[in-house]
Amino acid sequence: MATRLLLISDTHIPGRARTLPTVVRECADAADLIIHAGDWVTESVLDDLSQHGEVLGVWGNNDGSDLRARVPEIARREIDGVRFAVIHETGDKGGRHARMDAAFPDADVLVFGHSHIPWDTVTPSGLRLLNPGSPTDRRRQPHCTLMTATVADGALRDVVLREL
Repeated sequence: MATRLLLISDTHIPGRARTLPTVVRECADAADLIIHAGDWVTESVLDDLSQHGEVLGVWGNNDGSDLRARVPEIARREIDGVRFAVIHETGDKGGRHARMDAAFPDADVLVFGHSHIPWDTVTPSGLRLLNPGSPTDRRRQPHCTLMTATVADGALRDVVLREL
């Protein structure tokens, strides 16, 4: 049986949007697990997403003590044999692969945020790095984005970057 994932980060509500876009809620309803890589800004986003499904999330640099009390800085979960880690910030893109290989040797997939720049690469050790961008604040990107994926038969499959 496949596990459907929604990957989002950097929602920055209410600073960048008043609420989550409808498409985020629709994708959350279709997912078995919602992964949020931090910068929620307000607890209401966590509460909102929790009404749509199970949430695995971390806090980001713009999250206060209320969110830090509810979600960790780093989250880990094994899903159908695939080892996931989630963190908000990975530092500058220069040297990211080596830093993340060293920091997460026990993970197969690392979901991260902070930059608002979608990212999908594989490090020399085979760690898959995924940044879904932001569904509410595109910054210098052409579109707001999120990612969907599935985990089936011990592998990450069907990673799709969706433009909003």
